[in-house]
Parts: sequence; structure tokens; C-alpha cells
Amino acid sequence: MRFLGTGTSFGVPVVGCRCAVCNSSDPRNRRSRHCLSLEGDGPALLVDTPPELRLQLLKAGISEVGAVFLTHMHADHLHGIDDLRIFSLRAGRPVPLYVADEFAGTLRARFDYIFDEDVKQDPGSSAPEIDLQTFALGDELDIAGLRLTPLVFPHGLMNSYGFRCGSLGVIVDGKSIPDAALAVLQGIDTLVINALWWGDPHPTHFNVEEAIAAARSVAARQTYLTHLTHRLDYEELKAKLPPGIEPAYDGLVVDV
Repeated sequence: MRFLGTGTSFGVPVVGCRCAVCNSSDPRNRRSRHCLSLEGDGPALLVDTPPELRLQLLKAGISEVGAVFLTHMHADHLHGIDDLRIFSLRAGRPVPLYVADEFAGTLRARFDYIFDEDVKQDPGSSAPEIDLQTFALGDELDIAGLRLTPLVFPHGLMNSYGFRCGSLGVIVDGKSIPDAALAVLQGIDTLVINALWWGDPHPTHFNVEEAIAAARSVAARQTYLTHLTHRLDYEELKAKLPPGIEPAYDGLVVDV
């Protein structure tokens, strides 16, 4: 598993901000918008397509994408979808993209130039070719050589979907772990979970204290915090976290 991006919707540095974290020389404090890559023997499985996707893939040296799992429809997790174009062009086939069935209509409407065959392309231009696959809770997905169990988490007015994949559990955006998801996550070895900052509760995301409590309820051996804001310095956060929990950073590779 590779963390391609570990920031929130603003990213870090935040445009125009003069805080210590935004001006830090520590590369672990530079956070692009969220993206994970699960890499096995074949092409990578991407979790989300953020606006920096092209730059993230170049930095990581990822030249093949086998499929994409979209967690939800917020722009910071989705609006780099056009960067999938090179993979369909190069492979000569559509890129499989998996999304919860409740989001399929929104996705087709927002990116009609991709999904509506009646939308004409300008001469010499192209759009990503996407093989849209929908799923519902209870489905088991075989994606890019991996088996995923989708899980749903409350995220304000919108659901957000994570998953269990073998010994790995992923909660990208969420505010709590429903009992049904908690039951599926029991016994995992590695957990990825969002955490904005210390202190102030947020209506749609875990803060650090809530993420720690959620991680303890799952009881994974190792937990990585992601979706971090500029209110969190990497070294300071790492020093304050309990054993078995640490912050992720862009480029971190974890063997799961």
C-alpha cells in the first residue's frame, strides 16, 4: 500500500497560509489530496482520483492502473478522473472504475463527456474510457487481483465508502464506524483512518482523539492517520500518538 496523498480538500501547504506547517521544510508536511495505491503483482488499484493524481503517479513511478475504487463524490477525491485518460489510451481498453450504486447517477451527470456517448469530442481530443462498475453493501468485489468488501461510513450529508481487503481496513472519510462495519473490520492487522486535527470536533470527519478511539475499537495492530490538515505537524503528531498509531505522509509505503 502506498499513500499517494494524505491531505484534506485544501492540501498542505494551504494557499496563502503562513503557518509553521505550511512553511515547514519537512517533506512529510507537504500533503496532496487523498489517494491510496494498492500494489500487488499487477497494475495498481487506486483509491480515489484527486486533482493532483497525475503528479502523484509521476512521483510514485506508477505507470499502470488496473482499476479505481471511488469512495465518494467530493471534489478532492474525484476531480482528477481525467488523468485516467492515458491509461485507457495506452492499454486500448476502458479502465474499470468501481463506485457505490447510489453515486452512479451523479458521476454520469458530472462527467457527461466521459459517460454519455451522445456528447461529442472535439477533433483531436479524447476522454478517458471508463468501465463503470457499481456495487452495493454486501457485495464482494474482485478488483485488480484483490478482493474487497465495501463498507459504508457516515460523512455529513453524504455516505463515504471504505473497505476491507484481507488484513487491511480503509476508512478514508467518515465520522463514526457503524456496528456493521466494525464487525467486518475485526481481526484486521492494518487500519487507515482519517483525522483532521486535535481538539475541535468536526461534523463530518474524525478529529485525532476520535480516530484514536475508533482505532482502538477496531484493535488493529497498526493504524495510519490520513486526511491531515495544516494544523498537524508530522513530528509533533507522531510524538503525541500512542503506540501502534502513527501519521501517514505522501509517499509512505506500507507492506500489508
